[in-house]
Amino acid sequence: MKIVNLRTMRGPSFWSVKHYRLIVMKVDLEELADKWSSSIPALAEQLPQLLPRLTDAPPSDADKAILKKPPLTAALLSDGEPLGYVIQHVALALQRTAGMPVFWGKSYPAEHEPGVEFVVFAYQEERAGRVAAEAAVQLVDDLCQGRPVNIERTIEELHEIREEEFFGPSTWSIVSEAASRNIPYIQLKNSNIIQLGYGVNQKRIWATTSSYTSHAGVEVAGNKNRTKAMLDGAGVPVPNGTTVYSEDELREAIEELGFPIVTKPLNGNHGRGATIGIKSWAEAVDGFQAAREHSRAVIVEQLVQGHDFRMLVVNGKLIAAAKRTPAAVTGDGQHTVQELIDLVNQDPRRGVGHEKVLTSIKADQHTQDLLLTHGLTLESVLPEGQELYLKTTANISTGGTATDVTDLVHPYNVLMAERVAGIVGLDICGIDLLTSDIAIPLNETRGAVIEVNAAPGFRMHISPTQGLARNVAAPVIDMLFPAGSKARIPIFAVTGTNGKTTTTLLLAHIVASKGYKVGHTTTNGIYIQGVQLQSGDCTGGQSAEFVLKDPTVNFAVLETARGGMLRSGLGFHTCDVAVVTNVAADHLGLRDIYTVEDMAAVKGVLPRTVRKNGWAVLNADDDLVYAMREKLDCRVALFSMDEHSPRIREHAEHGGLAAVYEEGYISIYKNSYKLRIDRAAEFPVTFGGRATFNIENAMAAALACYCYGFDKDEIKQALRTFVPSSVKTPGRMNVYKFPQFEVIVDYAHNAHGMEKFAQFLDATEATHKVGVISGLGDRRDEDTLAFARIVGRVFDEVILRQDRDLRGKTAQELKDLMTEGLRLDAPDIPITYIENEMDAMDHVLQTARPGSLIAMFTEDIKSTLQKLDEFESLISAD
Repeated sequence: MKIVNLRTMRGPSFWSVKHYRLIVMKVDLEELADKWSSSIPALAEQLPQLLPRLTDAPPSDADKAILKKPPLTAALLSDGEPLGYVIQHVALALQRTAGMPVFWGKSYPAEHEPGVEFVVFAYQEERAGRVAAEAAVQLVDDLCQGRPVNIERTIEELHEIREEEFFGPSTWSIVSEAASRNIPYIQLKNSNIIQLGYGVNQKRIWATTSSYTSHAGVEVAGNKNRTKAMLDGAGVPVPNGTTVYSEDELREAIEELGFPIVTKPLNGNHGRGATIGIKSWAEAVDGFQAAREHSRAVIVEQLVQGHDFRMLVVNGKLIAAAKRTPAAVTGDGQHTVQELIDLVNQDPRRGVGHEKVLTSIKADQHTQDLLLTHGLTLESVLPEGQELYLKTTANISTGGTATDVTDLVHPYNVLMAERVAGIVGLDICGIDLLTSDIAIPLNETRGAVIEVNAAPGFRMHISPTQGLARNVAAPVIDMLFPAGSKARIPIFAVTGTNGKTTTTLLLAHIVASKGYKVGHTTTNGIYIQGVQLQSGDCTGGQSAEFVLKDPTVNFAVLETARGGMLRSGLGFHTCDVAVVTNVAADHLGLRDIYTVEDMAAVKGVLPRTVRKNGWAVLNADDDLVYAMREKLDCRVALFSMDEHSPRIREHAEHGGLAAVYEEGYISIYKNSYKLRIDRAAEFPVTFGGRATFNIENAMAAALACYCYGFDKDEIKQALRTFVPSSVKTPGRMNVYKFPQFEVIVDYAHNAHGMEKFAQFLDATEATHKVGVISGLGDRRDEDTLAFARIVGRVFDEVILRQDRDLRGKTAQELKDLMTEGLRLDAPDIPITYIENEMDAMDHVLQTARPGSLIAMFTEDIKSTLQKLDEFESLISAD
C-alpha cells in the first residue's frame, strides 16, 4: 500500500467543522484492496502488543458519543475491520503513545477510485500527525506482508516532536483557559509567541510573559545582584552574598561568608549552573566552574536553611504557592541507586519532558557528580529508609515534585510576595524563597527570598504532585482581557462559485464607510485599510490569518474559496456573518470533489462556522444553497431575485429577514414591513441595472450588513459610492470606453458565470460583440463544452487564446474542445486562434469595428489592464 495524497487541516473543513486539526490521507491499498483485518491474523496478534494504547478509550463520555465506535481491540481485529480503519487507529495510537492524546477519526472508500481509502484522523502537533500517518501505513503494510516491524524509533521521533513543538504546560494552560472563554489563538510563525484574540484586540504571550510584561522588570529579574539590592533596600529578607569573577575572589568571599554556601550564575535561570550546600573548597571550585558555564560573573551566598517554596504572583496578587522537593529516591537496602530511579520512573504520572504531570528522573552527569560528593555511584545500594537527593535544585522539569501550600501561606508572606513582584516590576512573577515553614512570617524563620523569576513555570501549580491543583492561567486571562473587553473582531466571510469577490469588495467598502479599519482578502490579494499588501489568490486560511493577525484591523471581510477549504481548512473557527452566493458546476473532478452536491458540502462548511447569534446569508434561488439552512445553528437570512419567491414569503412570514429585487429596487423584508434600500440602477456596480449578477451581489452585501446592524441609509450611501474600476475591482467588469468601441475585462470562467455575463451582454447595445476567451485544462470536458457553448451563443466573433498554465491538458486538446463547444449552437461563428494572450489583445484592439463591444476574459489581469491603460494613453495622445 502507498500514500497517494496527504493534507493537513488547520481549521474547519469539509471533513469536520468541529475538529480543526486533522490529517487527511488517501491510501492506495493496492493488492490488499479486498482484504479486511480478519484475513490477516498478524494484525490481531501483534498490533495490541506493539501499541497498547490502541485500546485507549476517549477520556469523556461526550468524546465517546462523538466517536460512536469502541476502541480497536484484538477481538475487533479478528472479527474484521477495513484496513483504512486499522490505519486510522494505528496513527492515533502512535501519537497517544508519545503523549499526545488524540482520538477522533474516520475512514471510508474513495468513491471514484477503487482500492483507495480516505483516512482522516486528529493530530496535536502537525509534524507529529504527518509522521504518524506515514508510520501507520508502513506498520500496517509490514504486518500484512509478514515483514518484521520496529516502532521504537517512530515513538522516539514523535516524543521529540512533542517536546520541540507542542506548547509547554504553562503556555498550554493559558491557551486552554483562553479557548474556554471563546478567545481564539494563533501561534505566530517560526516562534513560540502565541497571539490571543484578533486584530486590534489581540494580546500576546510567550511562555508566561505577556503583552504587559515589563522589559525593565525582566532585566531586573535577570540580574540577581540588582534584584537582591532592590529587595534588600525595600526590607525584604535576602541572603548575604557577593559577586565574584575569579577563584581568588571566591576564596575571599568564603572567608567572609563561611560555609555552607551557594554558587550560581549572575544571569542564570531555572536553576542552571547553581550548586547548593557547598561545604569545602573543592566543592566551591566545582560550583564556581559550573556557574561560569552560564555567566562570567558568579554569585556566592550564604546557604539559607529551609524548604524550597515558589510563590506565584499575577497582576499584583498572590495566586498560588508550592513547596518544591528535588528529585530523590529512598533506599530499601536491596536496590542500587539506578534501580531505585527506575522504580520511581515507573510511576504512571512520570513521562518524557512535559508529557505528563511529572518528569522522569534522569541520572545525568550532574546527578553522578552529586553522588560522588556523598561517596556513592549509581551502583551503590542505599540503606533502608535513607533519602537521597539526586539534584541540587527542585525543578519539576528535572524530576522534582511539588506540593500545593497556597492555603497555608501566612498573610505576612502573601504581602511580601506581592511587594516583591511590584518592586521588580513584573505582571507575572515567580518568587523563590527558603524557609522552614511557609505558615510563619519569613522574618521570624530566618528565611530569605533567593530568586525572582520572569516567565515562571505554571506546571507545579496546575499539576502538583500533592495538594489542590490551581487554575493559575485564569488570572492571566483576567489581566489580559478584563471583564467587558473584547478579544475578537467582527468577521464577514463570503463563499460561492461566482460573485464572491465582488460581494467581498462591496462588503469591505460598506464596512469601511462606517469608519472601521478593514482587512479583506480576495482572489486578487490581501488588503489592509485599502492598501494591497499581497497579490495573487489570497482566499485560503493563511491569508485569513494574515488579516486576523494584523494589529491595526478591527473588522475582517474574507473571501473564502473552495481550494483553501480543501487544502488546509478555514483560517478561523467562527465568524459573525457568512454569505453564500451560489453553487454551480466548477472545479469538479479536482481534489476529490466530483459532483455539485459535493461542492455544496464544501461551501456549506462556511455557514456552519457562524456563531450562534450570527447570520448565514443564503441565496434562496439556489436549491443547494437554500438547503444549507437545515444544518445551521445560527440565524438565517435569505435573498432572491424573485420578489414572488415562495421561499422568501414563507421565511418572512415566520419572522425571518430577507432581501429581494422588486420593481427595480433592492428591498429588505423585516416582519411584515418592506424596507427599500435603493433602486439597483443607482449603484454603479450594476451598470444601470444591466449587470443583474451584480444586483444579486449588492443585495447579498446589503442584507449581510443590515443583519449585522448597519443602518439602511448608510448601506445605500456606501453602495452608491462603490465605483468599479481596474484599481478597485481588477478583472471584475472593468469597462474601457474608447472613441470607436468599448472593452470589458472580466473573470467569468465557468458556465454559470458566463450565463450571468450573457444576460448583461443581451441588455447591452453594440454593433458587433467579440469575446476573447480560453478554456481551462483542469475542468471536466463537459464543463468546458458547456462554457464554450454559451460563449458561442452570445458573441458574434470569438478570439480563442490559451492560458500560460494549461492545467493538465495540451494546447491542441483545449483548442479542439473549445472549438467544438463554440460551434454547438453557432456552427458558423468566426473563430480566430491566437495562442498568446497579449498577442490576442493586440489583434482585437487593432481590428475592432466601430460600435463594437469586446469582452476579454483574462488570465493575466495585471498585464491585460496595463495594456489597455497604455492603449488608452496612446489614443488620448493622438
